[in-house]
Amino acid sequence: MDFDAVRTFVAVVDAGQFQEAAAELAITQQAVSKRIAALERNLGVRLFTRTPRGAELTIDGQAFLPYACELLRVAERAVASVRTGRRPLRVDVIASRGAQSGMMRGFHRAYPEIELDVVMLFEIETAVAAIRSGAIDASFRAVAVPGRPLPEDIESVRVLDEPLQLLTGPGHALAAARSVTVAQLAGHRIWMPGIVPGTEWAAYYDDLVAEFGLTIEVTGPNFGSDALLDTVADTPALATFMGEQTRLVWPAGYGLRRIPVIDPTPVYPHSLLWHRDNPHPALATLRAHLTAAKAGHTAGTWVPGWVTPR
Repeated sequence: MDFDAVRTFVAVVDAGQFQEAAAELAITQQAVSKRIAALERNLGVRLFTRTPRGAELTIDGQAFLPYACELLRVAERAVASVRTGRRPLRVDVIASRGAQSGMMRGFHRAYPEIELDVVMLFEIETAVAAIRSGAIDASFRAVAVPGRPLPEDIESVRVLDEPLQLLTGPGHALAAARSVTVAQLAGHRIWMPGIVPGTEWAAYYDDLVAEFGLTIEVTGPNFGSDALLDTVADTPALATFMGEQTRLVWPAGYGLRRIPVIDPTPVYPHSLLWHRDNPHPALATLRAHLTAAKAGHTAGTWVPGWVTPR
């Protein structure tokens, strides 16, 4: 159905005359008559009767009017849903308890008027495809894994270098340490069942193991962070790595310790990815917020050589 014709029909009803409707729509009276005639042919009914006083609705015109108004309201809502800056900014944070989620909470506190949709995608290929298709506006990732460069139309900026910490139970040999060096971790079993081969974090930890001779075990099913905490708390021989900004809560009786790792401090690099042609104004606001607030660690830190520089 021709929405211009429907809009013209409603304008004639409101004005009561073809001439006044033409002035309201900034078109000629002849154009108004043509649009109404085309709409009547399309519907197979007469919508108006011309009288000395103007244009009056027929019975069919009266029946059509409320639906015509609703059509125009729906069309306006449809346009508004995708109009630049009117829809929510959609961002992939990978996980709800990680640093990326914390950064988005900080952004929301700073800009509560900006509507947000937060999603969690798993693989970087899925996230990049979603950015390119417009399904999401941005994603937090570590870039760029060897052999998998970003497409030319995807931009990125490094927004956070997050230090790793060692998480141990109270019976672990390093539990009382205020900090541990990477060298001290050699020979200790670090259990990380959440590492999935082929992911960015798998590539990161593969390089960490190769660089410092660590032992990272990925055996057993991944039942989530709660099960991981249960096991580490009860198993003196096991520890795990956690990002400094990962938000975790455990029972007081677990006695878990979060211990800084130093000399050097392994940091996980978080970058924001977006499509270079994305016009959403809130995306520029998010980038500016993250780059202004980013915490960068340089001296005494380690990242894989493939990580995109700051």
